[in-house]
Amino acid sequence: MKRAILLSAFLLSQFGTSQLLKTSGQKIVNDKGENVQLRGLGLGGWMLQEGYMLKTADFAGPQYKIKEKIAELIGEDGMNEFYKAYLKNGITKQDIDFLKKAGFNSIRLPMHYNLYTLPIEKEPKKGQNTWLQEGFKMTDDLLKWCADNKMYLILDLHAAPGGQGNDVNISDNDKSKPSLWENEENQKKTIALWKKLAERYKDEPWIGGYDLINEPNINFTGKNPNGTDEMSNAPLWKLQKDITDAIRTVDKKHIIIIEGNGWGNNYNGLTPLWDKNMVFSFHKYWNYNDDATLKFALDLREKHNIPIWLGETGENSNVWFTELIQLLDKHNIGYAFWPMKKIDNIAGITNVKITPEYQKLLDYWKNGGEKPSKEFAKKALMQIADNYKFRNVEVKNDIIDAMFRQTTDSSTKPFKNLQAPGKISATDYDLGRMGSAYLDKDFINLWVSDPEKRSEWNSGNQLRNDGVDIYKTGNNQYYVGKTESGEWLQYTINAKTGKAYTFDINYSSNSPAKIRIEDASGKQLATVSLSSTGGNENWKTVSTKGINLTKGENKIRIYFENDGVNLNYLDVK
Repeated sequence: MKRAILLSAFLLSQFGTSQLLKTSGQKIVNDKGENVQLRGLGLGGWMLQEGYMLKTADFAGPQYKIKEKIAELIGEDGMNEFYKAYLKNGITKQDIDFLKKAGFNSIRLPMHYNLYTLPIEKEPKKGQNTWLQEGFKMTDDLLKWCADNKMYLILDLHAAPGGQGNDVNISDNDKSKPSLWENEENQKKTIALWKKLAERYKDEPWIGGYDLINEPNINFTGKNPNGTDEMSNAPLWKLQKDITDAIRTVDKKHIIIIEGNGWGNNYNGLTPLWDKNMVFSFHKYWNYNDDATLKFALDLREKHNIPIWLGETGENSNVWFTELIQLLDKHNIGYAFWPMKKIDNIAGITNVKITPEYQKLLDYWKNGGEKPSKEFAKKALMQIADNYKFRNVEVKNDIIDAMFRQTTDSSTKPFKNLQAPGKISATDYDLGRMGSAYLDKDFINLWVSDPEKRSEWNSGNQLRNDGVDIYKTGNNQYYVGKTESGEWLQYTINAKTGKAYTFDINYSSNSPAKIRIEDASGKQLATVSLSSTGGNENWKTVSTKGINLTKGENKIRIYFENDGVNLNYLDVK
């Protein structure tokens, strides 16, 4: 009896008073009726790879083509061995623990259907569904890691059977085969997969919702191939309704999340809502962070009196991230940033480090030439798979700071513990908002809103995700470059004693220039003339004496009075 009572208490704690999400008017709430703003991250690149994530976009965009390239070098068995290691290492409990500690409360899982069931053309019997354990086991493990951290897991069908649109990279569809919309078997398999998932997770309180079809992009009747000008979207609404009906036969609890056409944002022709526990998802990239860019989504929320959720966003600068989250907080909109891991990633919270050996494979795939040996290629690929382990990735603390602290706090923090005397790399400027920790004139990418403002923000694409342009030298050192008149960088320096110091400034410039040194209050400490060095990586050192630092913390700013100065380091003596 005692055991039964304890078990009942445990079940009550898990389910009866769980944090199961539901909708309440325009809000997402928990079982206690408390508002829940989902602050999430999408695990892009794990179950489904797009070419740009592995740096193969120039010659292999969708995953099936990436696999073909790998198999060409190391054979089918070798390719399968690589992917087994890649999937094992890609997301682990360490990753989820880290995301919770960073401040996220939810995860969006982009699922590839082929980890859960066979493609229709490979089914032994037409119309049947062969269930594969790999995808379900991965999802089970992920859910447990999320539950352990009290984080919500949102299931997102990112690659549907046959592919849900003409953007083949995001759904890994082969255009030579029938698409989701052209083939009834693919639609039936999609519905059956969702029913299977709902049946499996119907009683799981940390499942946050079912995101039915990621970014549909298809021209049913319109001229735009990605469905941005569709007016009815009738097949899209019918399929999502049919999926919902199948889910509700086994799971009446969890939130249903639907997406519009045109990569998620075209809700034209929306039929009367078919469920009482539903959320609209929209996606947002490369435009302004203002009310105008949210208007269509806010109007949907108001008209239908149901919540909206920014299911995917990212691939921009820290300034853009901070501004976006401030805007979403203002309107009580949850979000999921994209992606978790990719190679040479400055705009995500972790970076997977490339290797020279993998670069050789990329060069061969792109340009041809001498074919790498099977042994070389396999070793290179397995090293990349190993680099996806959490302990081997580079955590991007500047992005975490921008997404969480900087949204409410305008103060600056040291990026590293800088000491005087000591050598200070130019790239170690403070953490903080633009205008507080640094000033750069090209700091976000707005090409959707304004094609003339297409920008890489950090044009060197190295180390940090601010507007500051950071480049790598030929000997793998880093410097700040492409500076413009009026830009500046701030450094927090801890001086061991209060006295006058000498600053040795290592720089390069194609023409004579000046920089000035001030403290954070605006007091000028020095003006330094820089002669031309005759090239971007022709480095020269100039000294300026008598810069007074107080004992302890000093905030020092370097102002650029001319364009084109490259700053390597400061040696404070």
